[in-house]
Amino acid sequence: MTQQEPGTAAADPVAAGTFPRTPAERSRTFAGILVNTALANITTSYLWFALTFWLYLETRNVIATGVVGGAYMLLIALSSISFGTFVDRYRKLAVMRFAAGFTLVMFVLSGVMFLLTPAASLLDLGQPWFWVFTLIILIGAVVENLRNIALSTTVTILIEPERRANANGLVGMVQGLMFIVTSLLSGLSVGLLGMGWTIAVALVLTALAAAHLLTLRMPEEVRAAATDAHGGFDLRGSLAAVLAISGLFALIVFSTFNNFIGGVYMALMDPYGLEMFSVEMWGAVFAFGCTGFLVGGALIGKFGLGANPLRTLLIAVAAMGVLGAVFTLREWAWLYIVGIWLYLVLVPFVEAAEQTVIQRVVPLERQGRVFGFAMAFESAAAPVTAFVIAPIAQFWIIPYARSAEGAAVLAPLLGEGRSRGIALVFLAAGIIMIAAALLAFLTPVYRRVSASYAQTAAETAG
Repeated sequence: MTQQEPGTAAADPVAAGTFPRTPAERSRTFAGILVNTALANITTSYLWFALTFWLYLETRNVIATGVVGGAYMLLIALSSISFGTFVDRYRKLAVMRFAAGFTLVMFVLSGVMFLLTPAASLLDLGQPWFWVFTLIILIGAVVENLRNIALSTTVTILIEPERRANANGLVGMVQGLMFIVTSLLSGLSVGLLGMGWTIAVALVLTALAAAHLLTLRMPEEVRAAATDAHGGFDLRGSLAAVLAISGLFALIVFSTFNNFIGGVYMALMDPYGLEMFSVEMWGAVFAFGCTGFLVGGALIGKFGLGANPLRTLLIAVAAMGVLGAVFTLREWAWLYIVGIWLYLVLVPFVEAAEQTVIQRVVPLERQGRVFGFAMAFESAAAPVTAFVIAPIAQFWIIPYARSAEGAAVLAPLLGEGRSRGIALVFLAAGIIMIAAALLAFLTPVYRRVSASYAQTAAETAG
Protein backbone atom coordinates (compact mmCIF):
# COMPACT_ATOMS: atom_id res chain seq x y z
CA MET A 1 0.00 0.00 0.00
CA THR A 2 1.12 3.55 -0.68
CA GLN A 3 1.04 5.69 2.43
CA GLN A 4 0.31 9.41 2.28
CA GLU A 5 3.15 11.90 2.26
CA PRO A 6 3.15 14.87 4.66
CA GLY A 7 1.96 18.14 3.24
CA THR A 8 0.03 16.72 0.29
CA ALA A 9 -3.32 18.39 0.94
CA ALA A 10 -2.94 20.73 -2.01
CA ALA A 11 -2.71 17.77 -4.35
CA ASP A 12 -6.02 16.35 -3.17
CA PRO A 13 -8.51 17.12 -5.94
CA VAL A 14 -11.48 16.35 -3.70
CA ALA A 15 -10.34 18.78 -1.03
CA ALA A 16 -9.68 21.40 -3.68
CA GLY A 17 -13.14 20.92 -5.18
CA THR A 18 -11.83 19.92 -8.61
CA PHE A 19 -12.08 16.58 -10.39
CA PRO A 20 -10.10 15.23 -13.36
CA ARG A 21 -13.17 13.46 -14.82
CA THR A 22 -16.84 14.14 -15.46
CA PRO A 23 -19.59 13.04 -13.04
CA ALA A 24 -20.61 10.27 -15.45
CA GLU A 25 -17.08 8.89 -15.57
CA ARG A 26 -16.75 8.99 -11.81
CA SER A 27 -20.13 7.30 -11.44
CA ARG A 28 -18.95 4.45 -13.67
CA THR A 29 -15.88 4.00 -11.49
CA PHE A 30 -18.05 3.99 -8.38
CA ALA A 31 -20.30 1.39 -10.00
CA GLY A 32 -17.27 -0.83 -10.67
CA ILE A 33 -16.11 -0.53 -7.05
CA LEU A 34 -19.64 -1.18 -5.85
CA VAL A 35 -20.00 -4.33 -7.97
CA ASN A 36 -16.61 -5.61 -6.83
CA THR A 37 -17.47 -4.98 -3.18
CA ALA A 38 -20.79 -6.74 -3.74
CA LEU A 39 -19.02 -9.84 -5.06
CA ALA A 40 -16.61 -9.83 -2.11
CA ASN A 41 -19.43 -9.36 0.41
CA ILE A 42 -21.50 -12.07 -1.24
CA THR A 43 -18.62 -14.52 -1.03
CA THR A 44 -17.81 -13.76 2.59
CA SER A 45 -21.43 -13.88 3.70
CA TYR A 46 -22.03 -17.05 1.69
CA LEU A 47 -19.35 -18.87 3.67
CA TRP A 48 -20.33 -17.27 6.98
CA PHE A 49 -24.04 -18.09 6.57
CA ALA A 50 -23.11 -21.63 5.58
CA LEU A 51 -20.96 -22.03 8.68
CA THR A 52 -23.85 -20.85 10.90
CA PHE A 53 -26.37 -23.17 9.22
CA TRP A 54 -23.96 -26.11 9.35
CA LEU A 55 -23.17 -25.52 13.01
CA TYR A 56 -26.79 -25.38 14.14
CA LEU A 57 -27.85 -28.39 12.08
CA GLU A 58 -24.99 -30.47 13.46
CA THR A 59 -25.35 -29.38 17.11
CA ARG A 60 -28.91 -27.95 17.50
CA ASN A 61 -27.34 -25.57 20.01
CA VAL A 62 -28.37 -21.88 19.99
CA ILE A 63 -25.53 -21.07 22.38
CA ALA A 64 -23.02 -22.11 19.71
CA THR A 65 -24.69 -20.01 17.02
CA GLY A 66 -25.03 -17.09 19.43
CA VAL A 67 -21.36 -17.26 20.46
CA VAL A 68 -20.15 -17.54 16.86
CA GLY A 69 -22.37 -14.69 15.68
CA GLY A 70 -21.48 -12.57 18.69
CA ALA A 71 -17.76 -13.24 18.23
CA TYR A 72 -18.02 -12.06 14.62
CA MET A 73 -19.58 -8.75 15.65
CA LEU A 74 -17.18 -8.39 18.59
CA LEU A 75 -14.14 -8.78 16.33
CA ILE A 76 -15.59 -6.18 13.97
CA ALA A 77 -16.01 -3.85 16.94
CA LEU A 78 -12.42 -4.44 18.12
CA SER A 79 -10.87 -4.05 14.66
CA SER A 80 -12.88 -1.16 13.19
CA ILE A 81 -10.79 1.60 14.77
CA SER A 82 -7.68 0.15 13.11
CA PHE A 83 -9.57 -0.31 9.86
CA GLY A 84 -10.67 3.34 9.87
CA THR A 85 -7.13 4.49 10.65
CA PHE A 86 -5.71 2.56 7.69
CA VAL A 87 -8.42 3.90 5.39
CA ASP A 88 -7.41 7.45 6.32
CA ARG A 89 -3.66 6.77 5.97
CA TYR A 90 -3.63 4.89 2.67
CA ARG A 91 -5.18 5.06 -0.77
CA LYS A 92 -8.63 3.54 -0.78
CA LEU A 93 -8.06 1.08 -3.64
CA ALA A 94 -4.83 -0.10 -2.01
CA VAL A 95 -6.75 -0.80 1.21
CA MET A 96 -9.37 -2.76 -0.70
CA ARG A 97 -6.74 -4.84 -2.49
CA PHE A 98 -5.01 -5.67 0.78
CA ALA A 99 -8.30 -6.80 2.34
CA ALA A 100 -9.11 -8.97 -0.69
CA GLY A 101 -5.73 -10.72 -0.57
CA PHE A 102 -5.86 -11.30 3.19
CA THR A 103 -9.37 -12.79 3.04
CA LEU A 104 -8.28 -15.13 0.24
CA VAL A 105 -5.39 -16.43 2.36
CA MET A 106 -7.70 -17.07 5.35
CA PHE A 107 -10.21 -18.98 3.26
CA VAL A 108 -7.42 -21.13 1.80
CA LEU A 109 -6.31 -21.99 5.34
CA SER A 110 -9.88 -22.91 6.33
CA GLY A 111 -10.11 -25.26 3.35
CA VAL A 112 -6.85 -26.96 4.26
CA MET A 113 -7.96 -27.42 7.86
CA PHE A 114 -11.34 -28.84 6.80
CA LEU A 115 -9.61 -31.42 4.62
CA LEU A 116 -7.08 -32.46 7.27
CA THR A 117 -9.29 -32.55 10.39
CA PRO A 118 -11.68 -35.50 11.01
CA ALA A 119 -15.34 -34.41 10.98
CA ALA A 120 -15.97 -35.72 14.50
CA SER A 121 -13.14 -33.60 15.94
CA LEU A 122 -14.13 -30.55 13.91
CA LEU A 123 -17.69 -30.63 15.29
CA ASP A 124 -16.72 -31.27 18.92
CA LEU A 125 -17.26 -27.93 20.65
CA GLY A 126 -15.23 -29.19 23.61
CA GLN A 127 -12.08 -29.47 21.48
CA PRO A 128 -10.10 -26.57 19.98
CA TRP A 129 -10.37 -27.65 16.33
CA PHE A 130 -13.86 -26.32 15.74
CA TRP A 131 -13.03 -22.97 17.30
CA VAL A 132 -9.76 -22.64 15.35
CA PHE A 133 -11.59 -23.49 12.13
CA THR A 134 -14.34 -20.99 12.90
CA LEU A 135 -11.83 -18.32 13.92
CA ILE A 136 -9.95 -18.61 10.62
CA ILE A 137 -13.14 -18.07 8.60
CA LEU A 138 -14.22 -15.35 11.02
CA ILE A 139 -10.97 -13.39 10.67
CA GLY A 140 -11.17 -13.57 6.88
CA ALA A 141 -14.75 -12.31 6.99
CA VAL A 142 -13.93 -9.52 9.44
CA VAL A 143 -10.99 -8.18 7.42
CA GLU A 144 -13.24 -8.06 4.37
CA ASN A 145 -15.21 -5.37 6.25
CA LEU A 146 -12.22 -3.08 5.79
CA ARG A 147 -13.49 -2.72 2.22
CA ASN A 148 -16.85 -1.44 3.41
CA ILE A 149 -15.27 1.44 5.33
CA ALA A 150 -13.20 2.33 2.28
CA LEU A 151 -16.33 2.12 0.10
CA SER A 152 -18.08 4.77 2.21
CA THR A 153 -15.18 7.18 1.63
CA THR A 154 -15.21 6.55 -2.14
CA VAL A 155 -18.76 7.94 -2.16
CA THR A 156 -17.29 11.22 -0.89
CA ILE A 157 -14.49 11.14 -3.46
CA LEU A 158 -16.55 10.18 -6.52
CA ILE A 159 -20.11 11.45 -5.95
CA GLU A 160 -21.38 15.05 -5.68
CA PRO A 161 -22.81 15.98 -2.23
CA GLU A 162 -26.40 16.30 -3.43
CA ARG A 163 -26.33 12.75 -4.87
CA ARG A 164 -24.62 10.96 -1.97
CA ALA A 165 -27.84 9.87 -0.27
CA ASN A 166 -28.88 8.24 -3.54
CA ALA A 167 -25.48 6.54 -3.84
CA ASN A 168 -25.78 5.27 -0.28
CA GLY A 169 -29.15 3.83 -1.28
CA LEU A 170 -27.39 1.87 -4.03
CA VAL A 171 -25.00 0.55 -1.39
CA GLY A 172 -28.08 -0.65 0.50
CA MET A 173 -29.32 -2.42 -2.63
CA VAL A 174 -25.97 -4.18 -2.96
CA GLN A 175 -26.23 -5.34 0.64
CA GLY A 176 -29.69 -6.66 -0.10
CA LEU A 177 -28.43 -8.55 -3.12
CA MET A 178 -25.67 -9.97 -0.94
CA PHE A 179 -28.16 -11.35 1.59
CA ILE A 180 -30.48 -12.70 -1.09
CA VAL A 181 -27.75 -14.59 -2.89
CA THR A 182 -25.90 -15.82 0.17
CA SER A 183 -28.90 -16.92 2.21
CA LEU A 184 -30.29 -18.85 -0.74
CA LEU A 185 -27.00 -20.35 -1.87
CA SER A 186 -25.73 -21.06 1.63
CA GLY A 187 -28.78 -23.11 2.52
CA LEU A 188 -28.67 -25.04 -0.74
CA SER A 189 -24.91 -25.44 -0.52
CA VAL A 190 -24.91 -26.90 2.99
CA GLY A 191 -27.94 -29.05 2.27
CA LEU A 192 -26.83 -30.41 -1.12
CA LEU A 193 -23.05 -30.04 -1.35
CA GLY A 194 -21.78 -30.05 2.21
CA MET A 195 -19.36 -27.72 3.95
CA GLY A 196 -16.27 -28.83 2.03
CA TRP A 197 -17.57 -27.85 -1.42
CA THR A 198 -19.00 -24.66 0.08
CA ILE A 199 -15.47 -23.61 1.09
CA ALA A 200 -14.21 -24.45 -2.41
CA VAL A 201 -16.85 -22.22 -4.04
CA ALA A 202 -15.98 -19.39 -1.65
CA LEU A 203 -12.30 -19.68 -2.60
CA VAL A 204 -13.02 -19.37 -6.32
CA LEU A 205 -15.30 -16.33 -5.88
CA THR A 206 -12.83 -14.60 -3.54
CA ALA A 207 -10.04 -15.05 -6.09
CA LEU A 208 -12.24 -13.62 -8.86
CA ALA A 209 -13.09 -10.54 -6.78
CA ALA A 210 -9.42 -9.95 -5.96
CA ALA A 211 -8.44 -10.24 -9.63
CA HIS A 212 -11.19 -7.83 -10.77
CA LEU A 213 -10.13 -5.29 -8.14
CA LEU A 214 -6.68 -5.08 -9.76
CA THR A 215 -8.29 -3.77 -12.98
CA LEU A 216 -10.00 -0.76 -11.31
CA ARG A 217 -8.51 2.75 -11.30
CA MET A 218 -9.49 5.91 -9.40
CA PRO A 219 -7.43 8.87 -10.76
CA GLU A 220 -9.19 11.33 -8.40
CA GLU A 221 -7.09 9.86 -5.61
CA VAL A 222 -3.53 10.49 -6.82
CA ARG A 223 -2.31 9.86 -3.26
CA ALA A 224 -3.84 9.34 0.16
CA ALA A 225 -5.52 12.48 1.47
CA ALA A 226 -3.48 14.47 3.98
CA THR A 227 -4.51 13.29 7.43
CA ASP A 228 -3.50 13.51 11.08
CA ALA A 229 -4.00 9.75 11.60
CA HIS A 230 -1.12 8.02 13.39
CA GLY A 231 -0.08 4.40 13.89
CA GLY A 232 -2.37 1.46 13.30
CA PHE A 233 -4.92 2.11 16.05
CA ASP A 234 -5.64 5.83 16.31
CA LEU A 235 -8.34 5.71 18.98
CA ARG A 236 -7.55 9.22 20.19
CA GLY A 237 -7.74 10.62 16.66
CA SER A 238 -10.94 8.68 15.95
CA LEU A 239 -12.62 10.01 19.08
CA ALA A 240 -11.38 13.54 18.36
CA ALA A 241 -12.77 13.36 14.82
CA VAL A 242 -16.17 12.34 16.17
CA LEU A 243 -16.24 14.92 18.97
CA ALA A 244 -15.12 17.71 16.62
CA ILE A 245 -18.60 17.71 15.07
CA SER A 246 -21.34 18.74 17.49
CA GLY A 247 -23.82 15.93 18.02
CA LEU A 248 -22.01 13.39 15.81
CA PHE A 249 -21.51 10.97 18.69
CA ALA A 250 -25.25 11.15 19.35
CA LEU A 251 -25.91 10.23 15.71
CA ILE A 252 -23.82 7.10 16.19
CA VAL A 253 -25.76 6.30 19.36
CA PHE A 254 -29.04 6.70 17.46
CA SER A 255 -27.81 4.29 14.78
CA THR A 256 -26.83 1.82 17.51
CA PHE A 257 -30.48 1.36 18.48
CA ASN A 258 -30.78 -0.89 15.45
CA ASN A 259 -27.80 -3.01 16.50
CA PHE A 260 -29.09 -3.79 19.98
CA ILE A 261 -32.06 -5.59 18.48
CA GLY A 262 -29.77 -6.98 15.79
CA GLY A 263 -27.94 -9.00 18.44
CA VAL A 264 -31.18 -10.73 19.38
CA TYR A 265 -31.88 -11.62 15.76
CA MET A 266 -28.28 -12.74 15.26
CA ALA A 267 -28.63 -15.29 18.02
CA LEU A 268 -32.20 -16.48 17.40
CA MET A 269 -33.47 -15.74 13.90
CA ASP A 270 -31.75 -18.70 12.22
CA PRO A 271 -32.82 -21.18 14.94
CA TYR A 272 -36.41 -19.90 14.64
CA GLY A 273 -36.36 -20.28 10.86
CA LEU A 274 -34.68 -23.69 10.95
CA GLU A 275 -37.33 -24.98 13.36
CA MET A 276 -40.01 -23.88 10.89
CA PHE A 277 -38.32 -24.83 7.59
CA SER A 278 -35.73 -27.22 6.19
CA VAL A 279 -32.28 -25.69 5.71
CA GLU A 280 -32.79 -25.47 1.93
CA MET A 281 -36.24 -23.88 2.34
CA TRP A 282 -35.04 -21.52 5.08
CA GLY A 283 -32.29 -20.26 2.79
CA ALA A 284 -34.89 -19.61 0.06
CA VAL A 285 -37.29 -17.93 2.50
CA PHE A 286 -34.62 -15.63 3.86
CA ALA A 287 -33.49 -14.85 0.32
CA PHE A 288 -37.03 -13.74 -0.52
CA GLY A 289 -37.17 -11.66 2.65
CA CYS A 290 -33.92 -9.98 1.68
CA THR A 291 -35.50 -8.60 -1.49
CA GLY A 292 -36.71 -5.98 0.97
CA PHE A 293 -33.14 -4.64 0.95
CA LEU A 294 -33.44 -4.06 -2.78
CA VAL A 295 -36.74 -2.24 -2.42
CA GLY A 296 -35.45 -0.04 0.41
CA GLY A 297 -32.22 0.76 -1.42
CA ALA A 298 -34.11 1.48 -4.65
CA LEU A 299 -36.44 3.88 -2.85
CA ILE A 300 -33.47 5.79 -1.43
CA GLY A 301 -31.70 5.74 -4.79
CA LYS A 302 -34.79 7.28 -6.40
CA PHE A 303 -36.07 9.69 -3.74
CA GLY A 304 -33.18 10.20 -1.30
CA LEU A 305 -33.68 10.54 2.46
CA GLY A 306 -35.48 13.85 2.71
CA ALA A 307 -34.27 17.13 4.15
CA ASN A 308 -33.42 15.59 7.53
CA PRO A 309 -31.82 12.13 7.28
CA LEU A 310 -31.68 11.81 11.07
CA ARG A 311 -35.47 12.08 11.34
CA THR A 312 -35.75 9.42 8.63
CA LEU A 313 -33.36 7.19 10.61
CA LEU A 314 -35.37 7.36 13.85
CA ILE A 315 -38.70 6.78 12.10
CA ALA A 316 -37.20 3.71 10.46
CA VAL A 317 -35.85 2.41 13.79
CA ALA A 318 -39.25 2.81 15.46
CA ALA A 319 -40.98 1.00 12.59
CA MET A 320 -38.40 -1.80 12.79
CA GLY A 321 -39.24 -2.19 16.47
CA VAL A 322 -42.93 -2.59 15.64
CA LEU A 323 -42.15 -5.26 13.05
CA GLY A 324 -39.73 -7.08 15.36
CA ALA A 325 -42.40 -7.22 18.05
CA VAL A 326 -45.20 -8.63 15.90
CA PHE A 327 -43.67 -10.85 13.19
CA THR A 328 -43.54 -13.92 15.46
CA LEU A 329 -46.73 -13.34 17.49
CA ARG A 330 -47.97 -16.55 15.89
CA GLU A 331 -45.95 -19.41 14.47
CA TRP A 332 -47.19 -18.66 10.96
CA ALA A 333 -44.77 -18.94 8.08
CA TRP A 334 -46.37 -16.11 6.09
CA LEU A 335 -46.20 -13.72 9.08
CA TYR A 336 -42.51 -14.46 9.62
CA ILE A 337 -41.69 -14.00 5.92
CA VAL A 338 -43.64 -10.75 5.54
CA GLY A 339 -42.17 -9.39 8.77
CA ILE A 340 -38.61 -10.13 7.66
CA TRP A 341 -39.27 -8.52 4.27
CA LEU A 342 -40.70 -5.30 5.72
CA TYR A 343 -37.97 -5.13 8.37
CA LEU A 344 -35.26 -5.38 5.72
CA VAL A 345 -36.91 -2.69 3.59
CA LEU A 346 -36.12 -0.31 6.46
CA VAL A 347 -32.51 -1.35 7.17
CA PRO A 348 -31.00 0.61 4.22
CA PHE A 349 -32.72 3.78 5.47
CA VAL A 350 -30.93 3.53 8.84
CA GLU A 351 -27.53 2.83 7.34
CA ALA A 352 -27.78 5.31 4.45
CA ALA A 353 -28.97 8.09 6.77
CA GLU A 354 -25.94 7.72 9.03
CA GLN A 355 -23.52 7.56 6.10
CA THR A 356 -25.06 10.59 4.40
CA VAL A 357 -24.77 12.77 7.50
CA ILE A 358 -21.13 11.74 8.11
CA GLN A 359 -20.17 12.30 4.46
CA ARG A 360 -21.72 15.77 4.64
CA VAL A 361 -20.27 17.07 7.92
CA VAL A 362 -16.91 15.22 8.33
CA PRO A 363 -13.83 16.15 6.22
CA LEU A 364 -12.59 13.38 3.92
CA GLU A 365 -9.25 13.07 5.71
CA ARG A 366 -11.07 11.98 8.89
CA GLN A 367 -13.94 9.98 7.45
CA GLY A 368 -12.20 6.62 7.65
CA ARG A 369 -11.73 6.92 11.39
CA VAL A 370 -15.26 8.25 11.92
CA PHE A 371 -16.77 5.39 9.92
CA GLY A 372 -14.48 2.96 11.75
CA PHE A 373 -15.44 4.38 15.15
CA ALA A 374 -19.13 4.18 14.22
CA MET A 375 -18.74 0.58 13.07
CA ALA A 376 -16.88 -0.30 16.28
CA PHE A 377 -19.44 1.33 18.54
CA GLU A 378 -22.46 -0.05 16.70
CA SER A 379 -21.01 -3.54 16.25
CA ALA A 380 -20.26 -3.79 19.96
CA ALA A 381 -23.98 -3.57 20.72
CA ALA A 382 -24.93 -6.73 18.83
CA PRO A 383 -22.54 -9.20 20.54
CA VAL A 384 -23.56 -7.89 23.96
CA THR A 385 -27.17 -8.84 23.34
CA ALA A 386 -26.22 -12.03 21.43
CA PHE A 387 -23.95 -13.30 24.21
CA VAL A 388 -26.55 -12.46 26.87
CA ILE A 389 -29.71 -13.63 25.13
CA ALA A 390 -28.45 -16.95 23.66
CA PRO A 391 -27.82 -18.73 27.01
CA ILE A 392 -30.90 -17.14 28.60
CA ALA A 393 -33.05 -18.39 25.73
CA GLN A 394 -31.41 -21.85 25.66
CA PHE A 395 -31.58 -22.62 29.37
CA TRP A 396 -34.62 -20.71 30.64
CA ILE A 397 -36.96 -19.06 28.14
CA ILE A 398 -37.22 -21.87 25.54
CA PRO A 399 -37.65 -24.69 28.13
CA TYR A 400 -40.23 -22.61 30.00
CA ALA A 401 -42.19 -21.86 26.81
CA ARG A 402 -42.21 -25.57 25.88
CA SER A 403 -43.38 -26.70 29.32
CA ALA A 404 -47.09 -27.24 29.92
CA GLU A 405 -47.24 -24.33 32.37
CA GLY A 406 -45.35 -21.92 30.13
CA ALA A 407 -47.27 -22.86 27.01
CA ALA A 408 -50.56 -22.17 28.81
CA VAL A 409 -49.37 -18.75 30.00
CA LEU A 410 -48.00 -17.65 26.61
CA ALA A 411 -50.76 -19.07 24.39
CA PRO A 412 -53.16 -16.07 24.65
CA LEU A 413 -50.42 -13.64 23.58
CA LEU A 414 -48.14 -15.73 21.37
CA GLY A 415 -50.21 -18.72 20.32
CA GLU A 416 -48.85 -22.25 20.35
CA GLY A 417 -45.76 -23.86 18.86
CA ARG A 418 -42.24 -25.03 19.61
CA SER A 419 -40.67 -21.58 19.09
CA ARG A 420 -42.85 -19.50 21.45
CA GLY A 421 -39.85 -18.82 23.70
CA ILE A 422 -37.95 -17.18 20.85
CA ALA A 423 -41.09 -15.24 19.93
CA LEU A 424 -41.28 -13.87 23.49
CA VAL A 425 -37.70 -12.59 23.22
CA PHE A 426 -38.46 -10.91 19.87
CA LEU A 427 -41.55 -9.22 21.32
CA ALA A 428 -39.67 -7.75 24.29
CA ALA A 429 -36.77 -6.57 22.13
CA GLY A 430 -39.12 -4.86 19.68
CA ILE A 431 -40.90 -2.95 22.44
CA ILE A 432 -37.57 -1.72 23.81
CA MET A 433 -36.51 -0.59 20.34
CA ILE A 434 -39.72 1.40 19.80
CA ALA A 435 -39.35 3.20 23.15
CA ALA A 436 -35.71 4.09 22.51
CA ALA A 437 -36.41 5.58 19.07
CA LEU A 438 -39.39 7.65 20.24
CA LEU A 439 -37.48 9.00 23.24
CA ALA A 440 -34.64 10.08 20.94
CA PHE A 441 -36.96 12.52 19.17
CA LEU A 442 -37.36 14.43 22.45
CA THR A 443 -33.65 14.97 23.09
CA PRO A 444 -31.84 18.29 22.54
CA VAL A 445 -29.10 16.38 20.71
CA TYR A 446 -31.58 15.34 18.00
CA ARG A 447 -32.42 18.97 17.33
CA ARG A 448 -28.75 19.97 17.38
CA VAL A 449 -27.64 17.31 14.89
CA SER A 450 -30.56 18.11 12.60
CA ALA A 451 -29.67 21.81 12.65
CA SER A 452 -25.97 21.10 12.02
CA TYR A 453 -26.77 18.96 8.98
CA ALA A 454 -29.13 21.60 7.56
CA GLN A 455 -26.54 24.34 8.02
CA THR A 456 -23.77 22.33 6.36
CA ALA A 457 -26.05 21.42 3.46
CA ALA A 458 -26.97 25.06 2.96
CA GLU A 459 -23.29 26.13 2.99
CA THR A 460 -22.39 23.44 0.46
CA ALA A 461 -25.26 24.47 -1.81
CA GLY A 462 -24.24 28.13 -1.51
